[in-house]
Amino acid sequence: MTELFPPFEPGDEPKTRRFKPVPMRLLLPNFITLLSLCSGLTGMRLALENKLEMAVVAIFVAAILDGLDGRVARMMKGTSRFGAELDSLADFVSFGVAPAMILYFFSLHNLHSPGWIIVLLFACASALRLARFNVAIDDPDRPAWQKDFFVGMPAPAGALTVLLPVYLHLVGVAHPQGSAVFEAVYILFIAFMMISRIPTYAGKTLGSRVPRSTVVPLFILVVAFVALLATMTFEMLALLTLLYLAGIPLMVRRYRQLEALEPRVTAPEMPSRSQ
Repeated sequence: MTELFPPFEPGDEPKTRRFKPVPMRLLLPNFITLLSLCSGLTGMRLALENKLEMAVVAIFVAAILDGLDGRVARMMKGTSRFGAELDSLADFVSFGVAPAMILYFFSLHNLHSPGWIIVLLFACASALRLARFNVAIDDPDRPAWQKDFFVGMPAPAGALTVLLPVYLHLVGVAHPQGSAVFEAVYILFIAFMMISRIPTYAGKTLGSRVPRSTVVPLFILVVAFVALLATMTFEMLALLTLLYLAGIPLMVRRYRQLEALEPRVTAPEMPSRSQ
């Protein structure tokens, strides 16, 4: 008969299972991603309260945080599959749902049901674009030079460019009553750009190596840009949006040039029957 309480030596007590601690370098990028998500959600609330200026700023802050989390993860070697999935979900809310709702509260509600359909189409385009981006990450056959380009307009850029009607309204451009129709067409154009195969510049390697002779001028340009953005926020956002849209043909041309320089893989010749 086994003893109910068998004797044991000191130190042989059963150890409880403990979870392995998670390094901070893995947590910090996810914290930034969550802040981006919160900023996008806050933008929707501000738009509902008719605070368009703050709503636009909230989306802009979300875009900045979204650009930081990936770079911080790569610098700290804290990239993970969990972080990539969390980033995609946060991007869908901050750059797919939030801008569409801001535009709906701004002018699309005047179109009633068609306006809401446009909101749904933009949000769906954002979701499809993010899903395709996640699949492209796992493609091992992708050439190295293609890492400098996105397939279609990225979600943060789509969110910032689609808000152009709001920027123009905030800088004092007239907003006639029938302008909601033209804004709807513009929103559909941005949604198409997000799900299209048109290449756009990613800028991931931009600034990785800076010549010494351009360091001081670069500092001056950055300070001037930040000062203009802080003092003339909506004017600068409108200008940057127009420059980005105007530069898409140049991005496509550069992509085609690099694609033409890529060596072609030819199929091996089949031996003829006479050999």
